[in-house]
Formats: sequence, structure tokens, C-alpha cells
Amino acid sequence: MSRGGPGRLAAILAVLIALAALLAVLFGESAFDAAQLAQAFTEPASGPAEVLWAVRAPRAATALMVGAALGLSGAVMQGLLRNPLADPGVLGVSALAALGAAGAIVLGWAALPGAVEVSALVGAGLAGGLLMLFSARVRSPEALILFGVAVSSFAGAATALIFNLSPSPIATAEVMNWLLGSVENRSWVDVAWVTPAVLASAVLAALAALGLRMLSLGEETARTSGLPMARLRLLALLAAALATGAAVAVAGVIGFVGLAAPHLVRTAVRGDPARLLLPSALAGGLMLVLADLLARMTPTDQELKLGVFTALVGAPLFALIAWRAAREWRL
Repeated sequence: MSRGGPGRLAAILAVLIALAALLAVLFGESAFDAAQLAQAFTEPASGPAEVLWAVRAPRAATALMVGAALGLSGAVMQGLLRNPLADPGVLGVSALAALGAAGAIVLGWAALPGAVEVSALVGAGLAGGLLMLFSARVRSPEALILFGVAVSSFAGAATALIFNLSPSPIATAEVMNWLLGSVENRSWVDVAWVTPAVLASAVLAALAALGLRMLSLGEETARTSGLPMARLRLLALLAAALATGAAVAVAGVIGFVGLAAPHLVRTAVRGDPARLLLPSALAGGLMLVLADLLARMTPTDQELKLGVFTALVGAPLFALIAWRAAREWRL
């Protein structure tokens, strides 16, 4: 894939996404025969059509957009912090977004359309604002990571406090169910929620791409490049915060995707942070569509939550990636 460059890689990933999305629509807990599938394509008001186009298709589309948001955010974070272990949760954006959503659920706002999503976006926006203020004063990536860890720890403690003070077991169960991460029962409205945010974050990331490439050459080189590095850093932070907030707002907390997706395609773009953005987003979308399909198809009494499934499957996979990378470094 590296011979064709990022363009060929993106095309291959796009084809794989189309195939994965088709499988996600055609297969599920309810099995359809050929006649029912034909009915779903020819009779929009039929039962099979309802399942395919009103249940499975928006679920697959939501998984695609959420995965793309996480993959893009992970690539931006790793380029900005010059750290291959960075992911959307490292700076506390995911944790504050989760805190906002958890607070909305406990306060009973979940009955209001869009209240939980808006609360999560507000939490992500607050985290992004804090990070921008901090980064404007302190440019060290190590200091930014430490600040993000502090924000994440505070948000985690506050979320635990919500569990502790929750007024009812039902509210506690709703918060826990949401925090585990899932795209179950998502509709086209959820797709409409997340898609504009992902596109906007992609534009911001593209504007910051040259700065991310320059940072890979070292802080001193970036400072003497003549580029407005402070503004490019802010754009990168805003892109990562917006993408992560949108993903958490729609699907809850889903780990590993933002960490692993950039690593799956990094070799094909020769580690260039600027050329890594689009392939990482596509790889993240592909990963989450496949993960959701496998979670649905796993024969369990209760459907596995997507966040749990990605962690169970993804952690060993990432360990394998790390082992292969370590062998290459030794050679």
C-alpha cells in the first residue's frame, strides 16, 4: 500500500468501508433469506426494509462517523504531542465530555431530545478551552500531557461522585450503560448530529497539518520555520476536541480506536503526520463498523457494549502492533 501513497491507501480503505457497511446492513441478529432481502430493496414499507434501513443502516453509519472522529483525533493528538501513545482520552477531552453527559442523565435531562449530546459537547468544549489556554502559555508537549492527565483525573473523580450521589439506581444504570459506549438504537438523527462535527474537525485538522508535520522535525525546527505555530497548535487542539466530543456525545466512551487507527496506517504514509490524518479517520471508521458488527453477531444473552468489545479485541491487537514495532526498532 505504501507504493501507491496515501491516495491509494485511502481508496483501498474506502472500498473496505463500503464492504463492511454492506455486511453491517445485511447481517444481524435477525437473519433474512434471499426473498426477504429482495423485499427490503423493493418494498420500502416492508418489515425487512424497516430493519435494514431504519435500524441497521443508521447504526452502521453512526459507527463509521464515530470511528472516523476517533481515528482523526488520535492522529492529531499523536502528531501534536509527538507521542505515538497519545489518544483522544489523553488530554481529558473524553473524560469531561463523559462527565457532561453523565450529569445530564442524572439530572433527568435525557428525556429532552439532544440534551445529553449537547451536554457532552459542552464538556468537550470546556476541556478544549482549558487546553487552549494552557497551551498558549506553555508549549511543552510533556506539560500539556500532564495537564490533560490532571483534567482527566478530575473528570473521572467527578463522574465517580455522580455515581455516589445518584438519586436512583435507574439513573446510575443509565449512566453506566452510556459510559460503556454503544451505537445501539442510533437513528439517522444521530448521524446528522455527528457528521457535521466530524467534517468541521477534518477541515481544522487539514489547516493544522503543516504545523503537525513541522513539529515532527522538532520543536526548534518548528519555531524557526516561519509558520504561525501557536495558531496551528490551537487549530489542532480544536480539531481533536471537536472530533472527540462529537464521538462521545453520540456513542459514549469508546477506547482504543483513536490509539490504534493511526498505527495501522502509519507505515503506509512513512510516519508523516500531515498525510496520516485522512487514512487514520478511514481506518478508525472501518474498525468501528467491523467491531460493531462482530459485537452484534457474538452469541451472548445480552449484546456486548461496543466500548467493551473494542477494548477486549483491540488490546491484544495493539500489543501485537507494539511488538512488531519494537522488532523493527531493534533491527
